[in-house]
Amino acid sequence: MGVAGRGGRHFRGTRAAVRVADMPGPSPLPASQDVQVESDETVWNGRYALQRIAFRQRRFDGAMSGRRVWELWRRGRAAALLPYDPAADSIVMIEQFRLPAFAAGLDPVLVELPAGLCDPGEDPAETLSREAREEIGLSARRLLPIGDFMLSPGGTDERVTVSVGEVTAPPADADGFAGSGGLASEQEDIRIRVWPAARAIGQAMEGRFPNIVTTVALLWFAARRDSLRRAWGAP
Repeated sequence: MGVAGRGGRHFRGTRAAVRVADMPGPSPLPASQDVQVESDETVWNGRYALQRIAFRQRRFDGAMSGRRVWELWRRGRAAALLPYDPAADSIVMIEQFRLPAFAAGLDPVLVELPAGLCDPGEDPAETLSREAREEIGLSARRLLPIGDFMLSPGGTDERVTVSVGEVTAPPADADGFAGSGGLASEQEDIRIRVWPAARAIGQAMEGRFPNIVTTVALLWFAARRDSLRRAWGAP
């Protein structure tokens, strides 16, 4: 049975053969006197590398641990933007299908912030600018950092830099829908939605957004909303 997404769509599992080109290997692990890497094997190197690493780390009592073997998914740096219109007191977010959410048994259409992985050597601010243009067709006039967060420290090195940015929200219908975005070349199917700030905060407070970056950003925003509106000159 398919899992129903928002708008009554159903998504059914399919099988597909995917050809993955050779990719550069992952960057070396940092050197440390407190971590001894005994072996480092790349077991898969598709779009992202998966490594099997045998290591010992210094324990809290000062001794080295026994040999441990972990699998590490090397996704690297990422950036996400909370687009806020202080004049309208609204937030621009997106909805899109996420296969891992489908695999977890959740509604696979998640409410998210515009976000993406950083290209090699790219500053997160550049990533934010690119992803905002591609996904919601907007540019932030100014940015304020929220923080850097590990998404799943038990399995991946992905670290996301989250910022709030001042934007002018696009026109939207009565349900907040403001068109579509994403790159056709990447088969992206993104729906843009404008949320009243109070409603978005309320949904985050109730734990209604499975995407953790969305929730963390909105909870931070809830504590800073009034001061942010004053600083950005909202009427």
